[in-house]
Formats: sequence, structure tokens, C-alpha cells
Amino acid sequence: MTAIAISRPQSDEFAPYYGKYINDVAPIEDAVGVLTVQSNRLVRQLAALSDAQANFRYAEGKWSVKEVLGHVSDAERIFAYRLLRIARGDGTPMPGFDENEYVPAGKFDARAMADVLEEWIAVRTATTALVRGIPSEAWTRRGVANGQPVSARAILYIMLGHIDHHATMLEERYGIAR
Repeated sequence: MTAIAISRPQSDEFAPYYGKYINDVAPIEDAVGVLTVQSNRLVRQLAALSDAQANFRYAEGKWSVKEVLGHVSDAERIFAYRLLRIARGDGTPMPGFDENEYVPAGKFDARAMADVLEEWIAVRTATTALVRGIPSEAWTRRGVANGQPVSARAILYIMLGHIDHHATMLEERYGIAR
């Protein structure tokens, strides 16, 4: 299969808040390859954790490792849904979401780490299939999410940067090496 290169979005294609994620992502030369490598890296980082280790919180009131992983799955699902709608030309504005409400509602700590990790793998596999099927002309389409303009390609960069952000936090604050 031919590599899918996605050029970096311009600053008017995303809310300034997302610049912290987008700016840390290298230009995408092979979208499917980057998604796959990143997923495999996160799985390697977390797969050996026991349930007790995955319930660790580095400070009072902070998410456990399972909750971080549940959060990235939830966020990726939402970002992928936005990507789908924008890539298909649906201009209907989409609402935001509050991760601080989603995470407790997900009850991730009550689940086995292996189950939460399996869910992440399924979510990323679905995202990868979606990206593989998006026509080249759709990547510059724009929509509105959480009251802000966003392009399809910006969403892909946001997803990648969001995972990298949390993988770094898992390493730096939770002591889980990549």
C-alpha cells in the first residue's frame, strides 16, 4: 500500500490550545505507519503492568494508569468521530467533551488492565482503518468542534500528539519507561 503523507496543518486549522500537541508531531510521511508504530510503542510501555501497578496514581486526585489509558481511548474515539464527519464533508458543528467527567464514568480502575489495553488496541485499529480510507482531498476539509475550526489533517496530528503527551506523562510522572 502507498504511504499516506499528510502535510502539517496551518495555524488557522485548529484552536491554539491544540498547538502543544500538533507542534510535537513530526511531518507525517506515512499516516498508517505512524499510527501503528505509536500504538505498538504504547502497548509495549503498558503491557507488562499488573492490575496493582496500573492502579497507581502519582499524586492524590490524579488519574491512575488505567484511567490515563481509558482517557486516551475515549479521546481517540471522539477525535476519530470528528475526523470521520469532517472528512465526509459534514459541516455540522460538534460539541466538546469534558475528560474530567468521562474518566470517572468509565470506571477504568474496576477493570483488568489487560481489558483496558485491549480496548485501546481496538480503538487505534479502528482509527487506522479510518485513516487508510480517507481520500487525499478530504484531509484539508474543515469543520467545527467544541466551537473552534478544525481540519481533518489537524485532527490526525492532534491524536498523535495527544498520545505522545500522555506517553511522556506515563514515563515522567508514573515512572513507566517507554
